[in-house]
Amino acid sequence: MDNNHILSLLLPLVPLFPLISAITLILLNPAKKWVSILGVGSIGCAALIAVTFNLMLWDETSYVIRSGFGNWISIDNLTISLNFYLDALSLVMITIITGVGFFIHLYSTGFMADDPDYRRYFAYLNLFVSAMLVLVLADNLLLLYLGWEGVGLCSYLLIGFWYQNRDNNHAANKAFIMTRVGDTAMALGLFLLFYQLGSLDIQQIQTNAQNQWLIGDDMATLCCLLLVGGAVGKSAQLPLQNWLPDAMAGPTPVSALIHAATMVTAGVYLIARNSDLFALSPTAMTTVATIGTLTLLLAATAAMVQHDVKRILAYSTISQIGYMFLALGVGAGSVAVFHLMTHAFFKALLFLAAGALIYSVHHEHNIFRMGGLLKKLPVVAASFAIGCAALASFPFTSGFFSKETILEKIIDAGQTHFWWAALLGAFITAFYSGRLFFVVFLGKVQQQPDHQPTKMMHLALIILMVPSLIAGFQPQGLVALMPGLESVGLSAIQFQYWLPILTPLIALGLAWWLFKAGKFGCELNGPLKAIHRLFKSGWGFDFIYNAIFVVPFKFLCRLNRHDIIDQFYRAVEFLTETLHKQVTSFQNGQLRLYNASLILFCVIAISWVLIK
Repeated sequence: MDNNHILSLLLPLVPLFPLISAITLILLNPAKKWVSILGVGSIGCAALIAVTFNLMLWDETSYVIRSGFGNWISIDNLTISLNFYLDALSLVMITIITGVGFFIHLYSTGFMADDPDYRRYFAYLNLFVSAMLVLVLADNLLLLYLGWEGVGLCSYLLIGFWYQNRDNNHAANKAFIMTRVGDTAMALGLFLLFYQLGSLDIQQIQTNAQNQWLIGDDMATLCCLLLVGGAVGKSAQLPLQNWLPDAMAGPTPVSALIHAATMVTAGVYLIARNSDLFALSPTAMTTVATIGTLTLLLAATAAMVQHDVKRILAYSTISQIGYMFLALGVGAGSVAVFHLMTHAFFKALLFLAAGALIYSVHHEHNIFRMGGLLKKLPVVAASFAIGCAALASFPFTSGFFSKETILEKIIDAGQTHFWWAALLGAFITAFYSGRLFFVVFLGKVQQQPDHQPTKMMHLALIILMVPSLIAGFQPQGLVALMPGLESVGLSAIQFQYWLPILTPLIALGLAWWLFKAGKFGCELNGPLKAIHRLFKSGWGFDFIYNAIFVVPFKFLCRLNRHDIIDQFYRAVEFLTETLHKQVTSFQNGQLRLYNASLILFCVIAISWVLIK
């Protein structure tokens, strides 16, 4: 039995392990110990298989592993398989999803230990991971869409996990509704692709598109823009970005999973997977780059003024996904995926560290009500230091190699205006990363931790520190399997310009100076106060959407509170009832009236015949 056959047998087990665990936890009610074993163990098994794939394919430069269960749908010309497809891109994705997901599950056993819905939590979490694995392993767009909707459902369930709080329900509804907007555009894109190219098989679509359309073809552009609509919704990019900060309503490990390894990376994967299709539409590529650039700046400025530690990290995720979109838009898809990988490590570390921080300080979220925690929470402080350094792309951290390589690829593409915008975003990112760390761990003591994080929480943090530091040093293994990453790694310091390297250092220096001067958290006046309020509101998108959509909708609902459509049916009901009463009034049991009516009818009928 050759290696490819072994791998094809193992491949379906990657999404099946967490799926079987989720179903078991939903249908049965095992003891808490078994909930932990099933919930964490299923992801651990999937992660071990992903590691096995990496070891067995380490020296391979080009490979495809297929596996599955045959045809799913067969109607006329439409044949959809229930098959999985593994290549370099999907190997990177399943490694990230299962690897980071495992540590998040492990961390959750401590963070959620006292929650009465412990079993339900792990059932949802397992289902979430399984849906994401189906998404990235699907060999056709319909199966991908099944996983796509699966992560949307699970995000709704997990964001609103503590449903007793009405605000959590609102946040879950907001995420679900806003992502449905993008999902609708994506569904239309699938219909159009099948109509035009006669297939939903991802590889066949790329081939047919290259054969049927020329570069710049309007139909190719329309298909790509519809797919971008789906990607924008799932990855929280402009103009559908403002659901993500509110998604912090869910448990902190859920935030880590959404932001680091699953849902928000789906849009990046979708575009990267269909890169040959997007190459046919310069308009779509420019649109993706523009969306990414505007989003990274908008979210970075919003993160710069937030007080809630989780909202800072949420806006930073939106910004970093913007960098990935920018890289995709300039044709550097492999670099976008590389940044996706490094971001998964350091953002999972930051969110889990934030959860440990909140857990330790009376569930406080406001960074200005913390302070002086460096010695009180040393492991959490070290996690934040490494995570913030990687987020700021501090030299020789994982984030440095991936983000600076994006800047290099933008220059190589001749997109100077995008480069300057991305550099500004990098400066702001480093600034708010420094602000976050300095205020929380070096600021004036506000309160003492009431207890320490659990051992499992510490273990997950310590392990995630390692890839957050060194994931960019040697990408030969699983990341170098992606074409176009030849210059990533230590060669990233050989940039044409040194400015991107100096930028985070300057920004961190400015943050330190303002921190020492006591400028953070002070009262602002005049125009600065108005700008601060604008940034803190996420540039007012909630207000704008409320004014454009919510208020008019409520007005129309009030105007139509009696329901105009129902009035028509009520009129039919009234007419029917009235006629019924009139007709039944003749049925009174009096024979003389019955005979008279018969005679009258006969007279009228005979008269009608004679007259005619």
